[in-house]
Amino acid sequence: MARRVREYLDAHPPYGDALRAGVANHAALARRIASDLGVNGTEAIVAACRRYPRGRGEPAGDAAIRRLLRRSRIESRSKVAAITVGLGADVLQRLGDVVEELLDENLLCRVIQVSRGTVILVDEDSVPRVVRHVREAQLVRVRRGLVEVAVTSPESIEETPGLLRHLASVLASQGINVVEALSCYTDTVFLLDGGDLSRAIASLTKALT
Repeated sequence: MARRVREYLDAHPPYGDALRAGVANHAALARRIASDLGVNGTEAIVAACRRYPRGRGEPAGDAAIRRLLRRSRIESRSKVAAITVGLGADVLQRLGDVVEELLDENLLCRVIQVSRGTVILVDEDSVPRVVRHVREAQLVRVRRGLVEVAVTSPESIEETPGLLRHLASVLASQGINVVEALSCYTDTVFLLDGGDLSRAIASLTKALT
């Protein structure tokens, strides 16, 4: 039972963080865990919850995350589009020229390969330039009216676990849906619906202080 509870708490970070911070109600949490695991009785679960924080360090490296966020900055970009194209051996080859052109012109262009195709993030004005380089059958969809919010951090981000989860939780707590998210080198980038920009900036700014 102790192992099952540890695995459950590891898979539900907010509960584990609350236990580490000493603000969780053990009895209430044990009832939730018992219900989710289909277990009768909570005594063993309460005991496992009480032991969970021991030797497991600060919640998700909170101190390191706070230090990192104080040295980070936020950048935003409006009128962003996400172009999704399907699988195809020639897709990247077809996109090569337009990607090079956009980068040479210092325009937004992010190419992200996923299991079922490729997502290209560009300024809305660049959509026609990209679309005409792929076959109609390869084009899955074009989503306009998005905004990009990027949190740029020091290089130590690569050795600091939990930052992406922390920032995503900040957005989720405000009911903000993340359309796309990626963490590369020093940048943590979120693609959001345009109407969420002001709330996202406000909530992330508070997280950086």
